[in-house]
Amino acid sequence: MIYEAGKYDVIVIGAGHAGCEAALAAARMGVQTLLITLNIDTIALMPCNPSIGGPAKAQLVREIDALGGEMGIMIDKANIQIRMINTAKGPAVQALRAQIDKKEYQKEMTKTLLDQENLDLLMGEAVAVETDDRGVSAIITRTGARFECGAVVITSGTYLQGRIIIGDVVYDGGPGNQYPATELSQSLKKLGLSMGRFKTGTPPRIDRKSVDFSKMIEQPGDEEPYCFSFMSDPPDREQLSCWLTHSTTETHAIVRANLDRAPMFTGVIQGKGPRYCPSFEDKVVHFANRDAHQLFIEPEGRDTDEMYIQGLNTSLPEDVQVQVLYSIPGLENVKMIRTGYAIEYDYVVPSQLKPSLECMKVEGLFTAGQINGTSGYEEAAAQGLIAGINAALKVKGQPPFTLLRSESYIGVLIDDLITKELHEPYRLLTSRAEYRLLLRQDNADLRLTEKGREIGLVSDERWNRFLAKKSKIEALRNTLQQLTVTPADDTISKFLRARKSAPIRDRISLWELLRRPEVKIENFVELDYIDQYEKEILDQVEIQAKYEGYINKQREQVQRFEKLENKPIPEDINYQDVYGLSSEAKQNLQEIRPVSIGQASRIGGVSPADISVLLIYLEKKRRNYEHEYGN
Repeated sequence: MIYEAGKYDVIVIGAGHAGCEAALAAARMGVQTLLITLNIDTIALMPCNPSIGGPAKAQLVREIDALGGEMGIMIDKANIQIRMINTAKGPAVQALRAQIDKKEYQKEMTKTLLDQENLDLLMGEAVAVETDDRGVSAIITRTGARFECGAVVITSGTYLQGRIIIGDVVYDGGPGNQYPATELSQSLKKLGLSMGRFKTGTPPRIDRKSVDFSKMIEQPGDEEPYCFSFMSDPPDREQLSCWLTHSTTETHAIVRANLDRAPMFTGVIQGKGPRYCPSFEDKVVHFANRDAHQLFIEPEGRDTDEMYIQGLNTSLPEDVQVQVLYSIPGLENVKMIRTGYAIEYDYVVPSQLKPSLECMKVEGLFTAGQINGTSGYEEAAAQGLIAGINAALKVKGQPPFTLLRSESYIGVLIDDLITKELHEPYRLLTSRAEYRLLLRQDNADLRLTEKGREIGLVSDERWNRFLAKKSKIEALRNTLQQLTVTPADDTISKFLRARKSAPIRDRISLWELLRRPEVKIENFVELDYIDQYEKEILDQVEIQAKYEGYINKQREQVQRFEKLENKPIPEDINYQDVYGLSSEAKQNLQEIRPVSIGQASRIGGVSPADISVLLIYLEKKRRNYEHEYGN
């Protein structure tokens, strides 16, 4: 029995990391929003690793934060350890990584959702999306509630037709033995969407009290008080350590002896898993020459003894998992709290999406997160933010908001998803970003805060803080470029000799001097050449000075890139009519329907020759139009 339950502008289905960002963004943009979740007690659940950040992922979180999203703020409230990764490398790949108190994160996010104006929460299962001649019109829940709406954002994670696999034990379920969403996939297929099947996995959890840490290497957090959000102040709290151990030849022998019971190798698991986060049994088989693999023992919170084993994802039978644990140094007497498992789930083939994450075939229907074939909390949250923004803009009748791959990692993520063929769960890597020196985590606010302000997500407090920071950076840059020193300056001469740095021959600015590797901006503070500034201001200006040449070169590349990105392709183009295109190019272009020449050039099977043909075709069409209708 269907009954009319209410009307909303935007409905978000799923309250994982994508759903939370989508719902908050839409509500903060002033539209009436409903967030539906299978279980209101598992909002912002972290069913896998208790950490956020790392290379490329930290950049995503910082970009979410700069645009006015929530993830960075939640991390700063709930983290139990924070470290800067890749400090020995350049700033393009340096990244924050935080261990998270899972329950604290959920509690803080739930409170934020409940406190948000224009946002309602509902526990229920969405089973169908209704449409009319204008596009999405309503959703229906299992209990018969029908909610009218102008746009829907589906952020169902790994719950669609979820199937848990542990050895030969197989049953329907979502992450952490939650209920799966069993009917929504069929509704999406009826709407004409192509669906696929992926797989992911998680390791066993163990009891801290049964671990022998004396056989492991401690991994403490950094003493430097870092924050993910540009709005946070460093918290004053104790950090918890992680611990490093390794698998052994005995561990690997146990796995090999039980491959006939491993679902990864018996055909029980059909879905494709993530290449960059393989199961442990996969690692043993494919790296047979390795005697050991790193395993990190990570706390899941301050008030729990449950610990996570990073690197031991597995779907081996439960009894084999116990044997594997006993063979690892420090875990000889360990007690397993939760069994590792694999989960298979349905996803929407993302080439069916526009850059706004709206489905091409269904107006007003957006998808975000693992339903789009990605892996990772950060990738999900980034997509959720963009989908939520665009759902709100859709119901307001305003143009969509999109980001280029030259201006953000979010742009790289979405462009890759909608343009490239997906064979496995997608994970963002720094190597996927051509302009990663421009897209650093430290300058995300300088790149994106103004965009967040324009769409209405950046508060007055954040905006004023941003303007103050930007003003300080400009002032310090100007000071360094204007202040000069000469060979007669004893202070600078002694300083350079002490560092075995070449003496200066002519008058030189402090900005030019800062380009030397052995010279740090803090040195100018110590020598009383400049005033003391906050560390983030000093760091930002030093990076700009030391990498100025490389940064300018990448900016020139971006200008060339944007010429192609700014060449639009008409929505109604029929690629079969474009004489000279290869058959593969016609097929792929017709399927993906790129919005620009730049996007078309990144589609698999589309060669530079095809792009030349397409440019000539579009130019002829333009000239014919001008000849017929005038300018």
